[in-house]
Amino acid sequence: MSHFSTVKTQLRKKEYLKQALIDLGYVPQEGVNLVRGYRGQTVKAEMTIEMNSGGDIGFRFNESSKSYELVTDLDLWRQSIPVERFLAQVTQRYALNTVLDSTAQEGFQISEQKRNLDGSIELVVTRWDS
Repeated sequence: MSHFSTVKTQLRKKEYLKQALIDLGYVPQEGVNLVRGYRGQTVKAEMTIEMNSGGDIGFRFNESSKSYELVTDLDLWRQSIPVERFLAQVTQRYALNTVLDSTAQEGFQISEQKRNLDGSIELVVTRWDS
C-alpha cells in the first residue's frame, strides 16, 4: 500500500518552479527521478528534492491539468513548516519569478523590491519610453 500523497497545484512552468525551489534554498534535481518514501517505496517525478530526514519531495507533471503536482509521503514530512506553508512559499516565489520575467520581457526594470512583515512581496517597476 502506497503512502504517497499528491497535492494539486497551479504551477505550470518548470523553469519558474525550479527557480522558486532554488530561491527557497532547495536543490532540485531535474529529469525523471525517484521520490523515496515509507520503507523504501518510491514514485517517479520530473523534479525532486532529496531530503536527509523524512521523505523526499517531488513534483510531477499532470497531463490532464497541465500543471505540476506535489508528491511526497506526508507521514514522513519532517520539514520545519507544514506542507501547506511549504506550498504557499513555493507558489509565492513561483508567482514572483513569473512577474519578474514578464516585466523584463516588456522592458521594465525592478526599481524596488521589499518583503513586508506579513510575508507579502512588494515590487516597484519602471520603464523609460523614448
